[in-house]
Amino acid sequence: MNVLFIGDIVGPDATAYVAHRVPELRQQYALDLVIANGENCAVSAATPWQGFGMSTGLVELLLQNGVDIITSGNHGWDGPEAQIVHQHPQVLRPFNMPDGTAGKGIIHLNIAGEDVTVLNLGGKTALDEALPVYPAWLSAELRGNVIVDFHSDAAWEKMIFATAIDGKAAAVLGTHTHEPTIPMYILPGGTAYVTDVGMTSPTGSPGGFPLIHFATKYKGEDFSALPPYQMSTGEIILGAVRLRIEDGRTLDIERIY
Repeated sequence: MNVLFIGDIVGPDATAYVAHRVPELRQQYALDLVIANGENCAVSAATPWQGFGMSTGLVELLLQNGVDIITSGNHGWDGPEAQIVHQHPQVLRPFNMPDGTAGKGIIHLNIAGEDVTVLNLGGKTALDEALPVYPAWLSAELRGNVIVDFHSDAAWEKMIFATAIDGKAAAVLGTHTHEPTIPMYILPGGTAYVTDVGMTSPTGSPGGFPLIHFATKYKGEDFSALPPYQMSTGEIILGAVRLRIEDGRTLDIERIY
C-alpha cells in the first residue's frame, strides 16, 4: 500500500496548491491513500493563534481532488464553521479529547481489501485540553495498517510514543510545528517515524506567515493595534512523505516535494 501524508497545510493558497498537486501525485506514485493535516487551511481571524481552522469549502476542495482523510489539531476549532466541519465523516480531530468534543479522532477504512486505521492524537503542548496520549492509544480500536498523526510541539514526546508502540502502528507522523525535521526512521518493529513532516505553505517566513504577532506578545507588548496577520508571499512548498506499507509495517519512506 502506498500512502501519502501531507503536513500542515497553511492558508487558502496552499490548500489550492495541494488540490492541484494531489491528482498528479496519486498517479505518479500509484497512491492508495492520501492523508492531509488541514487545521490551518483557512484564515478566520486577525491573530494567528486563533485565526486558522477549516472551512467547508476548503475541506471539499481537498476531498474532491484526491485527499481521502483530513486530520487536524489545536486550530481545528478556529473559525465559524468548526462545528460543521468536524461532523464531516472524512475529517478528524485529536482522539484524546474530552467527552463531548465535536467530531471524532479515528477512522477505519478498507482499501483494496486491506484494513486501515487513521488515528489523530494531540499532545498537551499543542492542546491544553488533551487527555494523556498513551491511555487514549490503548483505548482505540485499531485494525490493519495503523497510521498516526501526532500533533504536538514536543519532539521527545513524539519520539518516546513512537518507540513505545513500535510494531503496533505502521507510522507515527508528527505535525504542528510547521518545520520539517530531517531524519526519517523505520524503527525495529516496522513503525515509520518522523518528528515533524513540515508544512505545505508559502515560503518567506517560519511557519508560513510573518511572526510579528507572536514576537510582540512574547515581548509583553500590545499586539492589538497590529494589522491582521497574512500569509507569506513566497513560493509554495509541499511538505509530505510517501510510505510503502505492507502487513502493518512500513517498508520504505521518502520525502515528496
